[in-house]
Amino acid sequence: MHKSPLHDIHIEQGAKLIDFAGWHMPVHYRGINEEHVHTRTKCSIFDVSHMGRIRIQGTGAQPFLQHICTRDLDDTQVGQNKYSHICNEQGGVIDDVIVGRYKKHWYVVCNASNRESVLEWMNRHCESHAVKIVDETFETAMLAIQGPKAIGFVEDAFGLDIKSLKRYWALTGSYFGMQYTIARSGYTGEDGVEAIVPASAVGLLVPLLLGGADREDNVCMLAGLAARDTLRLEAGMPLYGHELSLEWDSLTAGQGWCVDLSKDFIGAAALREIKAGQPTQKLVGLELDGKRIAREGYPILKDSRPAGKITSGTMSPTLGKSIAMGFVETEFSEPGTELEIDLGRKTNPARVVPLPFYKRPKSN
Repeated sequence: MHKSPLHDIHIEQGAKLIDFAGWHMPVHYRGINEEHVHTRTKCSIFDVSHMGRIRIQGTGAQPFLQHICTRDLDDTQVGQNKYSHICNEQGGVIDDVIVGRYKKHWYVVCNASNRESVLEWMNRHCESHAVKIVDETFETAMLAIQGPKAIGFVEDAFGLDIKSLKRYWALTGSYFGMQYTIARSGYTGEDGVEAIVPASAVGLLVPLLLGGADREDNVCMLAGLAARDTLRLEAGMPLYGHELSLEWDSLTAGQGWCVDLSKDFIGAAALREIKAGQPTQKLVGLELDGKRIAREGYPILKDSRPAGKITSGTMSPTLGKSIAMGFVETEFSEPGTELEIDLGRKTNPARVVPLPFYKRPKSN
């Protein structure tokens, strides 16, 4: 099992560690709700070093990524990142990734569970392109600092101008000899950054952050993967293995905005056919009556007959409601549609609601 470069710090901080996609990672430290609320109101540090980090170098890097990614990358500027899917020939999602362009290379961040699959797919399709593919996952670490106070906190800690950095743009530099990449992105519905730094340096960096600005106010604390999951669900963000998989195409999964069917890429032909025929199912948000939680795989019913399945569900700490996402037959996907969730011993009323469930206040 792989260990994050922050493994010793997780143990020192009393984290509950679990096996996550072959990594020993913190699921929580103080409690899921507490870490969730702290992120929504202040800011938290998430260790996301388990995510794959792949450098693409060479003159063929851009056309290669244009060939395997659903997003149009031709107009990507230096310092810009884009969310994209990598699909198979049938339009099934191999992974959802962040693709970034830098002065001398491109960078792909993928899910931990799919790193080997993405690397295998890249190596299979790179032969006609002049590229070098380098897996930097184990020589680097990745931190997500998220929350309404995250930008000010990072600026105070490192003296960097983050406020002027646009969403999904990144800057690179050196801090006391430590090379870093900081992107204004995240997976919580809040503002924040994700930083890639050398694995050898992160053990010193995190204690500096935890003991830095506003220490008495505990403005920034560690949070685990469980809170990251409830935060992303409130924000209506898909999670691979739940809302995204080889079983579902990008359009059915409600991610058509990151698919450019005017260009050719692996899976484009299949996705054009799906769009022309209209997807038979659609990913929707659901709000349940009461406090019961709809778990992954629970059947969704309409008038007592099967209409879909739950992909993710939780009791929202921010909204105080039971929320879920799931695929339903397209005819039942309009907001306001009354449905039921089969919880096993009984059914529970639910209704389709717009995604996301939560949007951060504009003042943040």
